[in-house]
Amino acid sequence: MSLFTILLLQHEKDMFNPEKIENLLIRSTNWIGDAVMTTPAVRAIRKNFPNARISLLAKPWVAPVFENSPYIDQIIPCNFEGALRTIKAARMLEKYGFDAAILLQNAFEAAWVAYLAKIPIRIGYDTDLRKVLITHPVHRSSRILKLHQTHYYNEILKGVGLRTDGTHLELYLSPKDHDSARKILKDSNIFETDFVVGINPSATYGSAKQWFPDRFARVSDRLNKRFGSKTVIFGGPNDRELGANIMKMMKTFAVDLSGKTTLKEAMAIIARCRLFLTNDSGLMHIAAALNVPQVAIFGSTDFTATGPWNPRARIVRSLVNCSPCLKQQCPLGHKECMKKISVEKVLTTACDMIVQ
Repeated sequence: MSLFTILLLQHEKDMFNPEKIENLLIRSTNWIGDAVMTTPAVRAIRKNFPNARISLLAKPWVAPVFENSPYIDQIIPCNFEGALRTIKAARMLEKYGFDAAILLQNAFEAAWVAYLAKIPIRIGYDTDLRKVLITHPVHRSSRILKLHQTHYYNEILKGVGLRTDGTHLELYLSPKDHDSARKILKDSNIFETDFVVGINPSATYGSAKQWFPDRFARVSDRLNKRFGSKTVIFGGPNDRELGANIMKMMKTFAVDLSGKTTLKEAMAIIARCRLFLTNDSGLMHIAAALNVPQVAIFGSTDFTATGPWNPRARIVRSLVNCSPCLKQQCPLGHKECMKKISVEKVLTTACDMIVQ
């Protein structure tokens, strides 16, 4: 076989016709914030495959991000871990008869499951030794690694000749979601005309991402005194102690919803906020997608890659040599990057956004 023939066959292998794809699988990312940042890519996938049935394979805690999306036909729960359950999941997926899979999730396991499911076209980044499992690998270059995550996921599509559709984030809430939010707030003595400030003092990845609880409390109190705002504290089941401590520190009206809402309810309540104060977290990206004005506090993480993708967001950070370290816990033990972010700095930024 000549070199020309080998190159021609490789070219044909690399090319595919989107119009022939009738049944497409998207493998979602595994974290809420990452999932929100894939929404532009998911929208673009639908526009590239307008007539295909599109399924999304997602972890149960991520699925609500896409539950009302007009770009997805069905969500398949992805709750398998371990070798035997992975094989079982692959056999389950094989029964769907997918023509192609686009792997937004970067792990080896995502490519392995798609391969075992015998999906003939498998698209994704060539990371984590996945190249042998992916039929249409996209090289993750140093240039791509410097991009914001919204662009990062779009580059997968561009790498195989598909069109992108901008980078604006999207989340869709149902009337039922909004009704649930109204009831939760009303039961907490927060009404339609109230000025609601949401605070999100937690961050799943680790304590290095978290600004200090007493500073969240002090900013919230001062916003209340200036604007008559009511504070809603957000968090998951593991954040109940944190939320309770902030409630004790505050001197003005606050409601602690940590661990008391579903993700969809939290999303709908965030949509009701006039301002959102947050660490770098999944809820930060939800606020950005819902176009809620926010102040995002960054320390150990890289705001250029994972900052809130919305012009109504303001990032507050300090300039220290070790930031961003991308560590879960501060290796120096005292979070200088967070200590240097004062109450006054966050308060001034918040007030500037409110009075605009």
